[in-house]
Amino acid sequence: MTTRDEARRRGDVRTDTARSPVAAEPAPSLPERLLAARERKGVDLYRAERDTKIRARYLGALERGDYRELPGSVYTKGFLRNYALYLGLDPEEILLQWRRERGDSTAASEPVIVVPRPITAPRTGLTFSPAVIVAAIMTVVLVVFAGYLAVQVLRFAKPPTIAVSDPTTAVSDVDDSVTSYTLRGTTVPGATVNIADGSGQQLHISAGTDGTWSQVVPLRRGRNDFTVSATDPDTEKNSDKQVQIIINVPYSVVQAPDLTIDSPAEGASFQNGAIPVSGMAKNASQVVVSATYAGASGSSTGGKPAKASATPRPPAQVTVPVGGDGSFSTPFELTSGKWQITVTASGADGKTTTLNRSVTVAYKGITLVVTIHGRAWIKVWIDGQVSQKVGAGGRVYTDGKVLTFTASESVEVRTGSSGATYFTLNGTSLGHLGPAGIPETWLFSPTGAPKQTQHQ
Repeated sequence: MTTRDEARRRGDVRTDTARSPVAAEPAPSLPERLLAARERKGVDLYRAERDTKIRARYLGALERGDYRELPGSVYTKGFLRNYALYLGLDPEEILLQWRRERGDSTAASEPVIVVPRPITAPRTGLTFSPAVIVAAIMTVVLVVFAGYLAVQVLRFAKPPTIAVSDPTTAVSDVDDSVTSYTLRGTTVPGATVNIADGSGQQLHISAGTDGTWSQVVPLRRGRNDFTVSATDPDTEKNSDKQVQIIINVPYSVVQAPDLTIDSPAEGASFQNGAIPVSGMAKNASQVVVSATYAGASGSSTGGKPAKASATPRPPAQVTVPVGGDGSFSTPFELTSGKWQITVTASGADGKTTTLNRSVTVAYKGITLVVTIHGRAWIKVWIDGQVSQKVGAGGRVYTDGKVLTFTASESVEVRTGSSGATYFTLNGTSLGHLGPAGIPETWLFSPTGAPKQTQHQ
């Protein structure tokens, strides 16, 4: 060893490292690791909930480090292990970091059992050594703890029950003068009873200590649908079944549907073909929307005269369900030109009421309607900028979702399943542009066919 090395060992010589210490970047916390791993996987909390069977609120609590929101340490460790496996992380390492961040100390050492000395002479009567007493106490503690765990597991695994005692039948008829009804039934003590009517309105009440509940619900003439379910407030589990109740209030006089149209207004002009059709149809079971072509609009993008073209094919009629309050609403796709929209409301007795609206459609720029058939993740750029409607991370949509995007120059769509994503450009249906399950990106402009790009 040289003199310089000996001095450096004793600390007499200061190195460059000693003069300029480099600050180490702190390792990410456990919530940060879980959040980053999920974002790398490209899923949201609701997708993770469906894949792991762990409620989204618990997954969110793990990613926030809010362990008080979780049911207990036993379940927390199970959630962490399953979530780590789902995100491609080492579960043992995740559990070790969780314990370390919680500040758990190492387990106490096992008690030392002193072996009694051999007896030199036989003893009379029943005797207990200290080791036997300790073993018996430990056995009792383990049995009690195992019983407690079993009770907790059964409690969290068993969903609440729900039953309706009044009305006694699933379908009931009342007099035409009845305007309300008292629903009664039983469930587990303290459970939350959820009552939803046909219009989507919900009532939430708490059952008594004996499990009984009752609630007065309003009735309207015609069919009144109610769906009753229960939720355990401690475990947040929902009842396995939902009780369907139908109460019919007859109409005193058969009347034709009372139809009003709020949108579109007569003679309205639109720069895209997604015409909002909405209104009220009282005493009606359904509304049918159709359209008839009435001629060219006389203008196109930029105000130049439109070129003569073949008469466009009228779109297929759309049947719209009527809400419990009589409201209806639907988008209705039309190509460029003048159109007469016909709205027909039909009652249960076959009587109908019809109203017409004249509208003009003159496209300007791009109007792209995206319809999901099945399930697909999409991300959208409007004139080169990320669409705020979908967000920078994209979003997963399920069957039947319809999205409309407008732009001046271009709309670019990245889809995770090309075969499940259908496009309508300026009123012209393009269908899907690729096979199912294949991610693709398509660029749409006012003129020309869609182009496939590599935009991520």
